[in-house]
Amino acid sequence: MFRAVRQVAVALAVVVASLGGLGCSVPKPWPPSPLYETPVNDPNWQPPASREEAMEAIAGHYAHFDVVAYDGETPNGPLATFIVSYGFTDFTIEDGELVEFDRFCSAEYIANQNLTTEFSDAATQAIEPRSAIVDVFQENGEWKIYRPATPTLIGIDGDPDQPLSTDPNDPLINDDDNDGKPGVTVMVKLFNLIRGEIYIARREIFQNDLTLYQDGSLRGSVIDDSEQLVVGASLDLLNVPNNPDQWPDLGLSPIILIPIPDDIDTCEELMALRDELFPPSPSFQLVSPGCM
Repeated sequence: MFRAVRQVAVALAVVVASLGGLGCSVPKPWPPSPLYETPVNDPNWQPPASREEAMEAIAGHYAHFDVVAYDGETPNGPLATFIVSYGFTDFTIEDGELVEFDRFCSAEYIANQNLTTEFSDAATQAIEPRSAIVDVFQENGEWKIYRPATPTLIGIDGDPDQPLSTDPNDPLINDDDNDGKPGVTVMVKLFNLIRGEIYIARREIFQNDLTLYQDGSLRGSVIDDSEQLVVGASLDLLNVPNNPDQWPDLGLSPIILIPIPDDIDTCEELMALRDELFPPSPSFQLVSPGCM
């Protein structure tokens, strides 16, 4: 669940607008919430009768799709972004508890302004969240899962339970994506005029709230409180720190887990099935550009 591109995006938009005349596009508004409708359970469906039965029903191998919405301000207007993450989630029962394991494959960036960022699959796959014992409980007749935050470091070594370093020269900064550059690399393109790289370290902090549905899927929302340190850039004008907030409407930050066979276990297999498993990626509403 990689959010690095969202902090980078706001910094880039500030740079572009400050160049004068380049921030001509009109920012697009948010789409309606929620992004996706949830399945309708059959009224005759009998959900698991106990916590133990619920854990047995949930335990398994899932394709993971989540979207997180972020909001920032730039001289060109509001910068709204979606970060879409793909991967796998597994639930196992250990010592009477349900334990979640996550593994990520790829990340996609969508903005309401004319700028793009790319985060390599190698960097995304370098994220290794710690396993988490999840809470399983019943509420209003539905079985719920709460996954607590388990902070994870990427691009820097150290204690993930401590705040992220603020020193871009910290000796603990590593090269998690193995590209010969500090931290992990985000590739950027602004208005098709500026291309460059930003090098970052991250402390990934996310929580999930999920509901079990009759079709076996788990659906809910993501809360992200991650921290980021910019440790350098290929161009001085890109070396700008920023930390926008998650958009408060959690209907725009959904998570969807779809049960899949155990033998679908590589990122290549998952992404080949992307359109069969998951809904379309979100997009922003079209508006008149107001300039040519």
